[in-house]
Amino acid sequence: MYILNAPLEKVIELDHNIYLLKVHSPEITSNINPGQFLNIRVSDKLAPLLRRPFSVCDVEGEYIYLMFNILGEGTSILAHKPKGSTIDILGPLGNGFDLSGNFDTAVIVAGGLGAAPFPFVTRKLNGKKDILTFIGGRSKVDVITYNLKNIREATDDGSLGLKGNVVQLLEKNIELLKSKKTKFFACGPTMMLRALKEFCIKNNFDCAVSTECVMACGFGICQGCPIESTQQHEEYLLVCKDGPVFNIKDVEI
Repeated sequence: MYILNAPLEKVIELDHNIYLLKVHSPEITSNINPGQFLNIRVSDKLAPLLRRPFSVCDVEGEYIYLMFNILGEGTSILAHKPKGSTIDILGPLGNGFDLSGNFDTAVIVAGGLGAAPFPFVTRKLNGKKDILTFIGGRSKVDVITYNLKNIREATDDGSLGLKGNVVQLLEKNIELLKSKKTKFFACGPTMMLRALKEFCIKNNFDCAVSTECVMACGFGICQGCPIESTQQHEEYLLVCKDGPVFNIKDVEI
């Protein structure tokens, strides 16, 4: 784990309110796995003691890419940082996706900004495993496909792909999925993940899920990001330390 000020190379506006930060940090890139996250201090003037978690979108050489949308003052500051300024980073943190194992096809399932960690997953698996990507959003402007492969889409309003949600899209492709030796990798809104958990249990699919939670310290000291375990009665795990990636059957979503 490092605490460092990393130089900002570029801010890229991908699409409707979606941004990428390209940050130079060889220390982080040589030690991070897909699914891990960074805790970033946005500004010394804005809640200076608190950091905000950002999943790592991709790694290319010595550069990290972070994907986010503008939701408030903090993310607005990040989106307008000039090239050459620095980003105060703590990381890498948490446990990432286990990309090993006895599967031939990776099935990526994401809703909205839940697509953020999967370009890095795709990069790591490309050429080693087949990849199928299922992306959902409320409308086509919410479907993020940056650096993903073999994409199938669903939107609530029918403006892109299947009219419905991403789990309904999986149901439409159930025969294809059952014909392959698969492992699912997922991230997205809570309602999507609950439906996905039911789908995976019903169909006996293995699924690793990246969970989201408000975090403060990012490494387990503050105990501020509990998630209930299904394996031990009344036991809680910490999203930052024990996750953010869990087997979808092992946590209450």
